[in-house]
Amino acid sequence: MEVLHGVSNCKSCVYRDLMFGSLTADELILINRNKKEIKFNRGEVISKQNKEIKEFMYLKKGLVKLYRNDVVHRDQIISISIPGDFISLLSIFSNSYYKYSIAAIEESIICAVDIDVFRQVLRNNQAFGMDLLEKMSTIYDDIIDTKFNISRRHLRGRIAYILLYFADHVYKNHQYDLPVSRREIAELIEMTTENVIRTLSEFNKDNIIKIDGKNIKISDPERLKKICQLG
Repeated sequence: MEVLHGVSNCKSCVYRDLMFGSLTADELILINRNKKEIKFNRGEVISKQNKEIKEFMYLKKGLVKLYRNDVVHRDQIISISIPGDFISLLSIFSNSYYKYSIAAIEESIICAVDIDVFRQVLRNNQAFGMDLLEKMSTIYDDIIDTKFNISRRHLRGRIAYILLYFADHVYKNHQYDLPVSRREIAELIEMTTENVIRTLSEFNKDNIIKIDGKNIKISDPERLKKICQLG
């Protein structure tokens, strides 16, 4: 973890309109004075389950996973967040402590705003509150849609869905470095690691994808989409 200095001003931030477009000039200055940018390396934990919520956080760069630990300390990935996502939004009003953990799955930069300042601005700005509710609803809808799309598929369909998710939603490219391990894919789709490894090998053997270490190239996207659709 590294706190960055000389970081960008909120007024000129490319992500301002995602949430802070409805703030007044004075509110934006207040947010800017009470925020910090932090860089996390791959694998570093950003926040732990049951930790007190002290900051509102959004992702400026990289990828992070939101996950929970079950009773036998196994991880269960809730979702994967991309730049512009508000990674602390699911808990900051319903709980004083995080109900999930957050970890970087590639080098990431988080912008963190003091939670008391954030709530102060929220109380005084109705438009900001409505923007926040809309964003929260979108996050919940995306998580529900992803979980539903995964759960209704069999193993091959789940693997195809995840490969296409990274290609179309995250990287916008049919060739990319897989940011998660086979074990993490298994956590996300609720299958065993062995099944994930075997299915990826089958896709590679059938020339649907090409695997070179962590690099994935979708060689036959139409065939992969058909597997995904058939489930």
